[in-house]
Amino acid sequence: MTAPVPAAGEMATIVIPRAGAAEVNDPRSPILAGFLGSVFMAVGSIGVGWLAPVSELRRVPIFIWMRTEAIGVALAIVLVAVGGMLLVRSWLRLGQRVRVWGPEARKATLQAVAAWGLPMVISVPLFSRDVYAYIGQGRLMVEGFNPYENGISALSNYFQLGADRLWTEAPVPYGQLFLWIEQFVVWSTNVHPEASVMLFRLVALAGVVLCIIYVPKLAELHGVNPHRALWLTAANPLFLTNFIASVHNDALMIGLALAGLYYAATRRVVLGIVLVTLSIAVKPITVVFLPFIGLMWAGKNAGWPRKFLFWALAGGLSLAMLYALSLVNGFGFGWINGLSAPGSIFIWYAPVGLVGLVVASISNAFGLDGWTLAGWVFDAGKLLAVGIAAFQIFKGEHERLIRRLTLAFAAVVVLAPMIQSWYVVWLIPLFAVTGIRNDWQVKALYFIVSFFMIYAISDQLEVFPYLQTGDLGLALVLARFAAAITGLLFGLYLIFMDPQTKRLFRKTGEPVTERPVI
Repeated sequence: MTAPVPAAGEMATIVIPRAGAAEVNDPRSPILAGFLGSVFMAVGSIGVGWLAPVSELRRVPIFIWMRTEAIGVALAIVLVAVGGMLLVRSWLRLGQRVRVWGPEARKATLQAVAAWGLPMVISVPLFSRDVYAYIGQGRLMVEGFNPYENGISALSNYFQLGADRLWTEAPVPYGQLFLWIEQFVVWSTNVHPEASVMLFRLVALAGVVLCIIYVPKLAELHGVNPHRALWLTAANPLFLTNFIASVHNDALMIGLALAGLYYAATRRVVLGIVLVTLSIAVKPITVVFLPFIGLMWAGKNAGWPRKFLFWALAGGLSLAMLYALSLVNGFGFGWINGLSAPGSIFIWYAPVGLVGLVVASISNAFGLDGWTLAGWVFDAGKLLAVGIAAFQIFKGEHERLIRRLTLAFAAVVVLAPMIQSWYVVWLIPLFAVTGIRNDWQVKALYFIVSFFMIYAISDQLEVFPYLQTGDLGLALVLARFAAAITGLLFGLYLIFMDPQTKRLFRKTGEPVTERPVI
């Protein structure tokens, strides 16, 4: 595949600095501010981060005070909320400090990633307890269970592992590679929760490193500035918190997929398919990549018979590899059953989820079965996503294949009834490498990152139920409300009051001063 031509509005703008002027105007200030924000989050995680009930850390005095005393919990909530939003501001300010998106900008971005990510490496898991589900699934295999047939609830004292009870009986949606990782982690740590979390975090860091390596490479193929793409992706607070602080396996999934996409786009298609298949064997959603890789393999001027041949070859090679992996552990393709679980629930801020909620509420008011009708709305969203993905596969310019893949993948994410913040992070590197213009597009990204950071800050907090003063769960409600208000006020400050960052969100017809080059 030859290097694609940037779309209209994405051509590079060359900015030549004055003689002796730095490419980046003193990046130390935002990097240090972001480091402080990350430290705040790590300290706050002691009070409201997720711990397994059997964790020995629950007996450490500082953990006891920050998790069981009202003032300690309040301090933890404020630290996490302020720290998260301070990271958002630091990311925005770092971008504003760049005069020219050159090697110095890359260096500053990598320094920021290291400084902001390091405190998260040693934090208690924040915003999600999926990592404890990974531990439970690993223990299933160590004890001889098939995780595609048995939920974590099959284990004795499973609730002590710390997994969300919503998923303790759900089938595992992960592929064979990640099952091996889970099994190895639990076997090697003897189910020790903190040691297991740290090993899973190292796996996530491997995915982060892959993104750092291949995002600039893919951007260069598209005539997009690689240094700005790296800043948009890897220094992004949503990327860092979801992949490091929250310990999501999505980091490895998207890292492998980006690596495979790069090799497929540079005529090393078999290697690309192998890497994307390994990504599928972590989380199967990246199967969406295969048809587009088949088109890369077929070549620019391929006719339909050749396209179908190479679609079959790409799919067949990936399927054969997945089948071989399934023979090793004997679990087969049981993960297919697990794919239905995320699509069976909804959330209010997902467009399709919101429409379904409105339909259900109105229908119930008229005595109809509202949730059945909402289910039809959710199914319609999935069908529309499939239609958009199919359109991108069959129609479009060869030079824009990765952009077409990005739009297809975005349709699958955005038109689902359930959207998590880490689903959004799947899309950011793909849009970054194919071009995010410095107009409404990058402003939309700023708003999306700010929204999901505020939502994450207030969504999943571990607050002890005996702290409530009245009705059951009051403490959790108050904690989430306090976190949401803190994050929202900080976000409003960034958008409307901060003399530096408010310029990023305003509408203007004049050239902006941040000078991104794409």
